[in-house]
Parts: sequence; C-alpha cells; structure tokens
Amino acid sequence: MHENQFQNLSRKINDRSARVGVIGLGYVGLPLALEFAKSGYDVYGIDLNEDKISQLKQFNSYISDVHKEELVRFVGKNFYPTTEYSYIQELDCISICVPTPLTKSQEPDMSFILSALEQIKKYVHPGILITLESTTYPGTTEEIIQAELENEGYYAGENYFLCFSPERVDPGNKKFNTKNTPKVIGGVTKQCTNIGTMLYEQIIDRMVPVSSPKVAEMSKLLENTFRSVNIAFINEMAMLCDKLGIDVWETIEAASTKPFGYMPFTPGPGIGGHCIPLDPMYLAWKAKGENFYSRYIDLAQEINKSMPNYVIGKVAEALNAHTKPINGSKVLILGMAYKPNINDLRESPGLEIYELLKKKGAKVFYHDPHAQSFLDNNNEKVNSIDYDSESLLSFDAVIMVTNHSFYNLTEVFNESKIIIDTRNAFKDFSDEKIYKIGDTLNNNSEIVFS
Repeated sequence: MHENQFQNLSRKINDRSARVGVIGLGYVGLPLALEFAKSGYDVYGIDLNEDKISQLKQFNSYISDVHKEELVRFVGKNFYPTTEYSYIQELDCISICVPTPLTKSQEPDMSFILSALEQIKKYVHPGILITLESTTYPGTTEEIIQAELENEGYYAGENYFLCFSPERVDPGNKKFNTKNTPKVIGGVTKQCTNIGTMLYEQIIDRMVPVSSPKVAEMSKLLENTFRSVNIAFINEMAMLCDKLGIDVWETIEAASTKPFGYMPFTPGPGIGGHCIPLDPMYLAWKAKGENFYSRYIDLAQEINKSMPNYVIGKVAEALNAHTKPINGSKVLILGMAYKPNINDLRESPGLEIYELLKKKGAKVFYHDPHAQSFLDNNNEKVNSIDYDSESLLSFDAVIMVTNHSFYNLTEVFNESKIIIDTRNAFKDFSDEKIYKIGDTLNNNSEIVFS
C-alpha cells in the first residue's frame, strides 16, 4: 500500500471530506447512511429499487426506525439517494449492505453481493475502502470480493482497502441502534483494519477490531446461531411442559431468579426476521463444505420450524374444546410482523400460521397496525382488516401472534370467544378461554415437525 494513499484517506476521514457510499438502503443500509450524514459526510445511498429512492426523495421512510424528520434534514443536502452505481468512481469509502437470503434448497444466495460487485468492478479506483456488511459465511470477503478485484488488478492492502464488518441491526429496539451498538471489523491486512476502524469510529461509539474478515464473519453467525439454538431449546421445553401439565412461563420466571449461570429465553410461534432463521444455515452450509455436520444447527432449525404447526395444534385443541373444527371456523390473527411494534414481515411465523390455517379450511383474517399487507403463497395480496373491538366476537378464535403495544389486551380478552396466546401476552388474565403454548390447562397438543 502506498503510504500516501493511507494518509490521504485518513486525512479525508478525519476532516469529513471523505465521500461515503452505502449500497443497499434497507434495514441496515439506510440507518447507516444517515449516521454518516449526521456526522457531516457527503453520503450517496445506492439502491436499484426505484420506488425506495423515490420515497426517500419525497422524505417518506419505509423503515420504522428511520423518521421523516431525519430524511427532511439530510436528503438532498448531504445524503443523496440514487440508483446509479457510477457515483462509486467519485467515492472514497463504500459499505455493502445488500440482502443475503437463502435459496429454496437452504443454501446461501450470493446473487445480491455478486451483482453489487459487478458494478463496483466498473468504477473501483485506487485508494478506495470497501467494507462488506451483509451477513454471510466465513470466507466470503476474501474468496469472492478480494479474488474478483484481484482479477481487475486490485490488491487488498496494496492499492485499496477491504474489510468485513457485520451489521447488528435490531429493528424496533429502543435502546440499541446503529450508533451505540459495538461494531466488529476485520480487514484483509492490518492497514485495512486500521482505516476501516478509523472510518466507522466516526459514527459508532465502540469499535471492536479483530484479526481477519473470517473472524468478523464468524462472529455474526455465532451470535445468531447461539440465539437460534437457545430459542429452539426453550421451544422444545414449552412443548414438553405442555405434555407434562406444567406452565412453561411460570417455570421460566422461577428459573430466572437464579443470579448466575442462567440466561432466560422465551418460546414463541416460531422465528422470524432476516437473521435468526437464515444465519445458522449459512454456517451449516460452510461447515458441510469442510465435511463437518452441525447437529445442533440442524436440530434447532427443525424445532423452530415446527412451531407454527404446534400453534395450529393449539388452535385445533381450543376450537375442539368449544365443539368446533378448524374447517369452516373464522379465525383472526393479531400481529403479523415477526416482532412487536415494527412492520417487518421477513420470515415471520405468522405468515406460515396463516397458510396452515387456510389449508385446514379456516376462514383466516389478520390485523396488524404496522404491516398493512403481504403476498400469500399464491402471490395474492392479503390486506390487514380494519380493527374493531366489537367485531372480535364474530371470530371463532383469535390468535395473538405478535403482541404490538397497539392492542388493548383487556379489550381483546373481553370481546373474544377463544384466545390462542403464543407470546404470554395474557399472563395477567386467568380464564379457560385462553390457550397458551406451554399451557397447563390444555396439554393435549401434538408436537408436529414440519
């Protein structure tokens, strides 16, 4: 690396003259771009979704954690949303924040990273810092980005800088955000790590440099695989408690009084979001390439994926206790987003519960104050119905899938015939019409693995 390139970029980062690009303006990229803008950098947000760019230019936010006031303050002033990759030739630093989904065969889908990389190759120039933030398997940064750029005559640590820094976005979290969540970063060389750390520490309260991109990549997968395995464990305990006639929620509360050696996790209708359902499978896929098979990951995935079926068992049990079959019953799902008080439907278990109920002949409706519509398995649009507490009595069963703060639980309790509670939202209500997962009153649900 020419010393003057390192010094030149260091100077630009420190005096805020560095021009920053963020590729992918979703749940990760948009908040990141705004943090750079808040710190005084000129920021170019690149996304091929023309509707997103149009909304941003009209100061409309499609992400719950980003407010209109922030867009009014920065868009067009020092934050420039665009669909044009050509701006890269004018940028000093770029962060790649594109999606990394799974294919139908549960293998990593690198298409978004590869597509972004093809564009970057057209406009890359000496001295640029490239940081991949998209969650992926260990080795991606070096095996894909570094290798491809070497074919173009660019060598990390010699004429450009390359890092991996995993995103740690938790949509809807009121305590931790982009700025105050510690950020791991690993560069291909020590200078890459140093310059990457220098950039991000301008907007992040605490940076955590590590020895390589692989360590940084693995750290993200470790975090979310840890959560997946523990969620699966407590989901299995909920199903076991159901069989044993034990209240799993009371059991968790009792165990949580131990001040050491125990970390509470709670069961639910399944796992959702972009991270927990996907990240462990990236790790499992990479492991298989090394002839290593992770039984923990596979078993956790199996248990977590079984939870919507378990919920359907609870619905059937509840309706049967009131001499009704699922077939023909009118059912309302409350909350479709994967967690409370956000509009994110990615991998939400509520979507699977909706489809399973339809397959069993139920007349299914949903309400969510944040997520107004979704496309079902037939690619048909399903809209959230208008919420009217008086109409709750018209439903044979109400399923609390996501306990948004919008819902008045007393109102829901009073106006519903049967409630299937997947979140322990009605813990303060005691009545035979409430059926909880891991419930003591009704312990005949079958454990059905999908």
